[in-house]
Amino acid sequence: MGGTNIVNMSASAVSECWIERAEAMLAAAGHKRGGARHALLELLDAQECALTAVEIEEALSARGRSRGRRVVSRASVYRILDELERLRLVQRVETGQAMVRYERVCEHAEHHHHLVCDECGVVMPFSDKALERAIEMLSERVPLAVSEHEIVLHGACRDCAA
Repeated sequence: MGGTNIVNMSASAVSECWIERAEAMLAAAGHKRGGARHALLELLDAQECALTAVEIEEALSARGRSRGRRVVSRASVYRILDELERLRLVQRVETGQAMVRYERVCEHAEHHHHLVCDECGVVMPFSDKALERAIEMLSERVPLAVSEHEIVLHGACRDCAA
């Protein structure tokens, strides 16, 4: 992408960049192209927040059936997610719900955290510039060079709280 200013790129161009980068990194690591892997990449690319492996499997199965394609097995989902995680193309998100969630790692996406409804289980992304500034200021005061962070807030969503 050289000197391209990401601010001027469309969302679909950023998306294509992630899928292309993922496919290139998988190929360089010796993985052959596959329909299940490509379908999983497309699914993750379309998500704004983290999904469990079961949610990924269910979404891929629904897509596959609607298109007359073979259903992707849970074992394949976990294997592909492990490959993507090893290559740092996806990251695990621990939300405290006894299930690991996965989301794509995209250099150009805005950093976000997660809101978790303890009643219905919905997980929502949120971003807050003031929170990010507070973490940067805290990083200057603690004896640790903070390289990454994840905030998960638990409570009841508006629907469940009503």
